[in-house]
Amino acid sequence: MSKDGYDSEKAKQVTFIVTKDCQLACKYCYLVGKNSNETMSFEVAKKAVDMVLSENAKEDSVVWDFMGGEPFLEIGLIDKICDYIKSELYQRNHPWFKSYMINITTNGINYHQKNVQDFIAKNHCHLNVSITIDGTSSKHNLNRIYKGNGRGSYNDVVRSIPLWLEQFPNVGTKVTVSSEDLPYIKESVLHLYRLGIKTVNINCVFEDVWKEGDDKILEEQLIALADDIIEKRYYEEYHCSFFNENIGGPLDCKLDNQNWCGAGKMLSVDAKGLFYPCSRFAKYSLRNKEPWIIGDIENGIDKNKLRPFLSLQRCAQSKQECIDCEVARGCGWCQAENYDAADTDTIYQRSTAICKMHKARVHANNYYWNRLYRKLNQEEKS
Repeated sequence: MSKDGYDSEKAKQVTFIVTKDCQLACKYCYLVGKNSNETMSFEVAKKAVDMVLSENAKEDSVVWDFMGGEPFLEIGLIDKICDYIKSELYQRNHPWFKSYMINITTNGINYHQKNVQDFIAKNHCHLNVSITIDGTSSKHNLNRIYKGNGRGSYNDVVRSIPLWLEQFPNVGTKVTVSSEDLPYIKESVLHLYRLGIKTVNINCVFEDVWKEGDDKILEEQLIALADDIIEKRYYEEYHCSFFNENIGGPLDCKLDNQNWCGAGKMLSVDAKGLFYPCSRFAKYSLRNKEPWIIGDIENGIDKNKLRPFLSLQRCAQSKQECIDCEVARGCGWCQAENYDAADTDTIYQRSTAICKMHKARVHANNYYWNRLYRKLNQEEKS
C-alpha cells in the first residue's frame, strides 16, 4: 500500500493519548499534568477504534495520531493498535483502508531503539514521524531538559537526526520559542538547515509568558535571519514558517472568518477512554479549567458538547480591536489556551497574549519579502 489515496485536506483526525509520561521536563511545555501513572490500555484503544470505524465515514481519509508525553515510550502499544486498525479497515472493507496516515511527533531520544525502527519499517508507507529539535545546543538545552537532573537533551536528540532524515526527508521539525530563548532564534534556524532539515516549523508559545522588550528581540532576530537566508540563498531549498507571504494584512470577516485551529474536528481519547475536542482540552493540558469532555468509548460522542466547537468563528471570539487590526491576518491562537485563560468557562474569549509577538513577526516578515523580491527583480534584469 502507498500514500496515493490519502487526502490531507479531507482527513478526519483521531488522536490517542497513549501516555502522559515523558523523559523530559521542557520548561515551556503546556502539558502541566504529565505523569507516569496514566497509560492507555489496548482494550481502551480497541474500543475507541471500533467506535470511530462504526460511524459513517464522512471524510475521505483519516489520520491516526499518537501522542504523549513521549509516544515512543509506548511503542509496543502503538504497534498493536496500528495492527488492529489495519486489520479492521481491511475486514470492514472500509474506504480508509488505502487512505490513512499514522502521525507521531517524538523527542527523538528513543528513535534508534530496535522496536521503534521495526515499527517504522513495517508502517513506513503510511507513516509520518517528526522529531522535535529546537536548534543549537544552547537553545535546545535551555528548555528541553531531562526531568530529575535537568540535563540538556540535545546530544541524545541530534544523534537521531541523520537516520530520521534518511527515513523521512520531507518531514519538518517543530521549534518552540519562549521568552528566555529569543536571542538564539537566528543561529538555531541556520543550525537546523545545516543539519539537513529543510522545513523548520517554528512558533512562539501562546501562553502569557512574554516580557517587556521581547517583541523587539524577536524582530531583531528575524531580520538578521532574513538577511542570512537571502544572502546565502537558503530560500531556494529551505523553509522557515516565520516567513509567510500571506500574513500581516487586515482581516476580512467574510472571507477570513474561519476558526484558527481544528478544535472540535480533532477527536482525542485518553487512557480513561474519555473523548475531547482536541488533546489540549484533556486535564493534563489545562492549568486553570476542568477538562472539556465530549464523550467516552462506552457511550460515544455527545453532539451537544461538541456543537460549540463546530460553530466557532474568528470574529465571534475576537475583540473589535483584533478584528480591526491592520495586521490581523496570521495572528493565531490555541483554542484550549483561549478556554484556559478566559475569565469564565467559555471558548469564545480569545487570548491575546501573543499580540505584540505577532506584530514583531509581521514587521520582520515584511522586511524579508521586500528584500527578497528586490533581489530577485535585480537578478532578473541583469
